[in-house]
Amino acid sequence: MREEATAFVPGHITGFFSAHPDDDPTEAGSRGAGVTLTDGVEVTVEPTDEAASTIVLDGTTLEIDAVETVLETLAVTARVEAESDLPLGAGFGVSGAMALGTALAANRVFERDLSWNELVTIAHGAEVQAGTGLGDVVAQARGGVPIRLEPGGPQVNKLDAIPARARVEYVTFGELSTADVLSGETDRLSAAGKQALSRVVEEPTLLSFMYASRLFAREAELLTEQVARTIGDVTEVDGQASMAMLGETVFAFGTGLSDAGYEPTVCATHPAGAMLK
Repeated sequence: MREEATAFVPGHITGFFSAHPDDDPTEAGSRGAGVTLTDGVEVTVEPTDEAASTIVLDGTTLEIDAVETVLETLAVTARVEAESDLPLGAGFGVSGAMALGTALAANRVFERDLSWNELVTIAHGAEVQAGTGLGDVVAQARGGVPIRLEPGGPQVNKLDAIPARARVEYVTFGELSTADVLSGETDRLSAAGKQALSRVVEEPTLLSFMYASRLFAREAELLTEQVARTIGDVTEVDGQASMAMLGETVFAFGTGLSDAGYEPTVCATHPAGAMLK
């Protein structure tokens, strides 16, 4: 057993998706596309003598169901301490990053000797069970600009990617509940997501991805007033922007938000997936 281990998991913005439930959470998930970010979550796991595990994010002790399920699946009790560049609940896949980072780091600390696909499957299934995401974990494991062609964990899914890198800007206005959206009626959302995926598969470029994402947000009726106004501001300066799923967050490639007069956070697409440090 090691004293501790640390993993870095990139943030993930979903541009569009369709929901695909299944009785087996490792086979449930989503189709869609998104962008992984150089801004992400660093997760450190260390053994503890306490009776229960502790989860700390940016100095605050939290209950994160997906992380707790990962620890239970690995049959370990640990202190999980994470630091994030990204806000929780704003569409950046922080809960998925926490789950995946915990799986990778705990596997090393407790010498569970599981494979990459096994660990990604555990983290993916845990997040699906928690209702906090359907496709973030598999995208964060892949990195780049992943396209999720088939839902589920690594044993059943199918991934592709847009072969490009970009500067990414984003502004966040607040939180949206992923669990509330996913537990509601998703037929309209999924129909819009399938159309968006078809467009990007036909033309796998960043421009096509952004257009499909913006159209999805409107047709799925997920746009908030503030987000719609901000996207409009970027469009007026000939930029491209859309909404992060699911959060009251607007993201743009290049300098779209800056050109529109906002003061965005700036990062880039992440060239690789999650990794142990």
